[in-house]
Amino acid sequence: MGTLDNIEVDITVELGATTMPIHHLLRMGRGAVIELDAGENDPLCIYANGTLIAHGEVSVEDGHLRVQISNKTSRHR
Repeated sequence: MGTLDNIEVDITVELGATTMPIHHLLRMGRGAVIELDAGENDPLCIYANGTLIAHGEVSVEDGHLRVQISNKTSRHR
């Protein structure tokens, strides 16, 4: 397992997504709200190095955000 300790993996957690013109993005200021295509009860998408690996849920515990994996995605080759 020692060699695995040095491997880095980029983890991304996606709450939702949207598409908007760049000029809207450039006009946004502090406190702006971006509406996403997901609801508050929709699962999060969890990616490792750009590949979807799981879905999960977000919660707040002791003032910290926490992501809990609810199910792993199956990979077909």
